[in-house]
Amino acid sequence: MPLNTELPPCSILLLAGGRGQRMGGQDKGLLVWQGLPLIAHLHQRTRGLTDDLIISCNRNLDRYAPYADQLVHDDDSDFPGPLAGIRAGLKAARHPHLMVLPCDVPRLDAELLQTMREAARQHPEKPLMLRQGEHWEPLLCIIPVALSDEFDKAWSAGERSPGRIMSMLDAIALQCPENDRRLANLNTPELLSLHASVPE
Repeated sequence: MPLNTELPPCSILLLAGGRGQRMGGQDKGLLVWQGLPLIAHLHQRTRGLTDDLIISCNRNLDRYAPYADQLVHDDDSDFPGPLAGIRAGLKAARHPHLMVLPCDVPRLDAELLQTMREAARQHPEKPLMLRQGEHWEPLLCIIPVALSDEFDKAWSAGERSPGRIMSMLDAIALQCPENDRRLANLNTPELLSLHASVPE
C-alpha cells in the first residue's frame, strides 16, 4: 500500500508492552481476534500511513518484528506502564510527530486516523488526544517529538500518567462521540469474545 503523502510524515507507535493483567497475563497484542492477532489489525490500519512503524513490546520480540520497522522496549523490565513505551517511542521516532495507538483497538478506521493527523497539523507544537464524550483517551494521541524532554522531566519527577503530562502541555482535544464503536477497547477476554462475531 502506498504511503499517504497528503499530510506531513509521522511516526506511528503501537503499544503492546503491557503485562496483560486483564488477559490473565497473556501477551495482549498476540491474541487472535477475527482470525488475526490484534497487532496485525493495527498493522493493517497503519502500514500505509508511515515508513516508521514502531512497536513497543517487552516480550515475544520475534513475533512482533514482522509488523514493525523498529521495536522498542521499556528501560525497566517490570512493566512500568504505557508512559515508558511512549518515552521510548519518542526517542526512536524518525519524524517530527508520533501517533500513539494501543494494540487493543482493532476497530479504528482510516477516517479517524486521517482526522487525527489533520487536527494535529493545525496545532503542530501541542499534543493531541482523543476525547470520547467527556472521557479523555490519552493512549490515542499524536505527540510532537520535540516534547520528548518534557516527558522525560515529568517521568523523573515521578509522573506516570501520559494524560496528565499532555494536559500540562496544553493538549488539543479531538472530540469523538460517546460510545464510539471505533474506540472499543478489547482488553478483557469477555470483550474480545463479545466483539469477535461483530462485523467491522
